Amino acid sequence: MTAKQLQDPDLPLEDLMAAWPETIPVFIRHKMLCVGCMVSPFHTVVDACAEYGLDVAGFYHELGAAITPLPWKG
Repeated sequence: MTAKQLQDPDLPLEDLMAAWPETIPVFIRHKMLCVGCMVSPFHTVVDACAEYGLDVAGFYHELGAAITPLPWKG
């Protein structure tokens, strides 16, 4: 079994949010109803961005930033 990749265009939103729950606030910030939606097992980031008129690359960037820890400054 291969590891899930955030930018896999075929990754369903349900699987994305289950693997990286820290991405959920990104959806909420954009007022997207994807969290808990009955269609999330079938929709992808590309589908959701098309539905909400969002830039796919920019949205993936926000998702990546949500799961990437900030560098520690000691």
